[in-house]
Amino acid sequence: MALDFTLSPAQRRLQLEARSFARDVLREVRPATRDLPTPLARFLATRPMYEAAVAAGWLRRLIPQPFGGEGGGILDMALVAEEFFAVDVNVPLTLFANLLGLMPLMIAGTPAQRERFIAPFLVTSGAPLAALCNTEPGGSANYATPAPGAGVRTTAVRDGETWVINGTKQWISSATGWDGAGADLLCVVCRTDPAAPPASGISVLCVPRPMPGLVVERYIDSLGHRAHLLPRFRFDDVRVPRDHVVGPVGGGVQIIDASFTGTAALVGVMGTALMRGAFDFALDFARRERRGGPVPIIEHQAVGYGLADAKTTLEAARWLSLKACHAMDTQEPGAVELALHSKIFGSETAVRVITDLMRLVGIDSYDHELPLGGLLQDALALPLFDGGNMGVRRRQLHTLMRDPAFDPQASLDGPAA
Repeated sequence: MALDFTLSPAQRRLQLEARSFARDVLREVRPATRDLPTPLARFLATRPMYEAAVAAGWLRRLIPQPFGGEGGGILDMALVAEEFFAVDVNVPLTLFANLLGLMPLMIAGTPAQRERFIAPFLVTSGAPLAALCNTEPGGSANYATPAPGAGVRTTAVRDGETWVINGTKQWISSATGWDGAGADLLCVVCRTDPAAPPASGISVLCVPRPMPGLVVERYIDSLGHRAHLLPRFRFDDVRVPRDHVVGPVGGGVQIIDASFTGTAALVGVMGTALMRGAFDFALDFARRERRGGPVPIIEHQAVGYGLADAKTTLEAARWLSLKACHAMDTQEPGAVELALHSKIFGSETAVRVITDLMRLVGIDSYDHELPLGGLLQDALALPLFDGGNMGVRRRQLHTLMRDPAFDPQASLDGPAA
């Protein structure tokens, strides 16, 4: 058996180009946004950096080749994500959220739908935004629950040749757009048959701009990801044509579950990136700071052990995430399981490792002049979003392991020879 953990020359170039862009452009996000008073003001201040990312081709390079982009797969996305998120979380999350927004079309869209709705995201100009609108006030962990659970409460009702959408969504990345009138494309999870069970009563509808009837209720002032827009908004009789349903009418549950599984491994990569940013700062701090003593604090055994433990965990999270992304690309039998493990491990260990590094640095890490407090605030979101980890354990991993056909060695053995 041969295991090759080296990057191809093309992947290494991609990694270095992403690192350079993050160093030259994304490091400007924090100084441009940190002192602005509102979520919307901070988000709008990121637009020049976001437009620079689009102009440099990063959005096009993330969209997979079968859909007109230049992306080589989830592993390539992971290499870009680590480099970007290690420097800034805000613009990269806005950029990567487009992939989640387009995912239903990639999974179940018709050729005509893909050509029409994905095309605006393949150009290298402007600031296009797409979003997958699933989460609702009151939580959507049980969005597919049958009665008496509420499940999805946003409705889409047929009226002749159109669907009429009503309901409220929140925590949807960039969904209200740069001007509050809506992103360029929303894929909206709706209940299309209130009498049917969720497996046949929930659908995904494409809602492009302009979208009269979209009303912003507020912009969430989130703990972390301070310059990434997370609105709460409602649809008041928003109309779309009949043929804007993605996949079969009533087939939304399978599409949504597949959409989030595809991005789970990337959340582990985001956690790895935040740990990397925290470790790099703490290592430099330990090498130069004496904290009133005769030698830099890295000479103390406790500090050395703390750094060693953080780096060990960082490497474990990185390779689990990359293994999961590779397995997704190659459609290995254990790919879904690995993606879910990556999401849980990478996100939860990021919170722990950054907290440990803050203890190593000491009280100064509690000051926003240093980056560690902000990195911890950003990391706290990772176990909660893209499907909270409690739900991932319960609905996905637990369900996999309850299946009599579950093979615990599939994640190790890989594809059959």
